[in-house]
Amino acid sequence: MGYTFNVGPECEFFLFNTDEFGHPTTITHDTAGYFDLGPSDLGESARRDICLNLEEMGFEIEASHHEVAIAQHEIDFKYSEALSAADNILTFKMVVKSCADSHGLCATFMPKPVYGRDGSGMHTNMSLFKNGENVFYDPKSESGLSQIAYHFIAGIMKHIKGMCALTNPLVNSYKRLVPGYEAPCNIAWTLSNRSALIRVPATRGLGTRVELRNPDSACNPYLELAVLLAAGLDGIKNNLTPPDAVTTNIYDIDEQERKAAGIDALPSDLKNAIDEMKADPFIREVLGDHVFNKYVEAKEKEWYEYSTTVTQWELDQYLNKF
Repeated sequence: MGYTFNVGPECEFFLFNTDEFGHPTTITHDTAGYFDLGPSDLGESARRDICLNLEEMGFEIEASHHEVAIAQHEIDFKYSEALSAADNILTFKMVVKSCADSHGLCATFMPKPVYGRDGSGMHTNMSLFKNGENVFYDPKSESGLSQIAYHFIAGIMKHIKGMCALTNPLVNSYKRLVPGYEAPCNIAWTLSNRSALIRVPATRGLGTRVELRNPDSACNPYLELAVLLAAGLDGIKNNLTPPDAVTTNIYDIDEQERKAAGIDALPSDLKNAIDEMKADPFIREVLGDHVFNKYVEAKEKEWYEYSTTVTQWELDQYLNKF
């Protein structure tokens, strides 16, 4: 179709202490909060080294900061064409883990390592270019968005349920997608607030982009970006139209109001996500039979092992009561 698909990921991760044997823990000496400037733990030094190493490897670092949860960090690098972006994500994760290890820390991209704290996502910023111009931008539009951008958003929303097993591939992924932690739970888009699945940041011109907020860094970026591109192009080919943008905080709307507004929910767990993936023939078409079948088989096995495991929570709740 003549487009170039550009992607800019926002990768969040935790830096935890290791035990006496060098094994990972969820213990930290970090006391910093969102965008704290002062170095309050080893994480600050590790993050600086990560950025320096990445820059030596040709990465253009755009932002590096402490995230909301203690021990949580984010480093953003410049967008690139999709295949290059997927390569960069895997290189980035390797560098983060290696640098953390050299500081006596362990880095994890696990989506929700600590109960009651914010989880780590990988917000995925997407744009389409043609002849050097960002086709998502229309200066004559009130919102600054082109019809192509609206179609692209609609395509993502149409197929997002079927894509969740790819964008959020772990049992643990769905413990991040809960209300109250700036992670989306509902299928809606917005020009402003951060409670929606899709946000369109305020930047216009060449920087016009669509930000998908549910993916996490545990995903396979090659599969993730393949289905996102295909879904967006499906919206463009079929002139799909998204619903009206939401302006209120979705977390403040009860279930009845969400249903009245036509706001659907994302899958609640990996089992639900696998079922949605199997129910959308579009996903099989994009991945091909071999990859689709093997992926579903692996994820169903993962869910079975999880659902039949006796957890510490169950022992704490039931062992002494029954």
